[in-house]
Amino acid sequence: MFSCFNGPYICNRKRYLMKPLITFFGLAYAISWIIWLPLYGHIWGIHDLPVLPYHHALGGLGPLLASLLTTWIFLKNDGVKDLAKRIFQTRPVDYLGIALISPFALALLAVVINVLGSGKTVGMQAWFASREFPEFDFPVFFLYNLLFFGLGEEAGWRGFALPRFQKNMSALWASVVLTFFWAIWHWPLFFYRPGYTGMDMAGIIGWFLSLLTGSVLLTWLYNSSRGSIFICAVFHATIDIAFTADYADQHIVNYMGMLITLWGIATIFVFKPRHLSAERIIR
Repeated sequence: MFSCFNGPYICNRKRYLMKPLITFFGLAYAISWIIWLPLYGHIWGIHDLPVLPYHHALGGLGPLLASLLTTWIFLKNDGVKDLAKRIFQTRPVDYLGIALISPFALALLAVVINVLGSGKTVGMQAWFASREFPEFDFPVFFLYNLLFFGLGEEAGWRGFALPRFQKNMSALWASVVLTFFWAIWHWPLFFYRPGYTGMDMAGIIGWFLSLLTGSVLLTWLYNSSRGSIFICAVFHATIDIAFTADYADQHIVNYMGMLITLWGIATIFVFKPRHLSAERIIR
């Protein structure tokens, strides 16, 4: 039986917030996992399902579709219009610049540290190429990441779930809780996706901590930009590119992970756990 010790108003408010969140996460998981089924169905004995070009990327749209559907179910057209407005909100431009440039600045610093430590240099062409998609030039690779994993994910995780979690908890705690739901969404990747299939427990723990750091930084960007999903999507895309470009061997990836972790910790201390923003967020 559901019980509440904080009074009927708080109790009803929590119920009001929980129903959309349960609906959203259920839809996000279902849409992405069903799309990805041809890629991991073999673990359940399911074979010969059709695999489309860039099939993995299509599953990245699950959180976006779930956020649109859930918003329409609970808030109808006005809610969808507000969500769409935040998806295309490119201001403030200073935070857009941070989202676009900072991952590459950290990557450059990681390369410098690696060169100083090992003497191994990196060709400039490697900065703008992808091992997974050698046919993509840099603009196409950026747009690919921005659409499928930037907007595809951030319209859900930060655009829909984060502000609702922040109604009842601090920005830092909301980031932590959201990280668990974000991590669960990835579970099919451990059965087919290069880089995931070979992870041991130490690798999984490190991967989860990297998600947590990313969640803190994305919360900071979302709150500081007054709810811009687009800015979060750009940051998500550029982080993915910085970690997967051709220069990114394991040493450089480790250095980047260290630098981003330090940035996340500094963000908590500078902007404080309650709001993770220079300005108080209206909840």
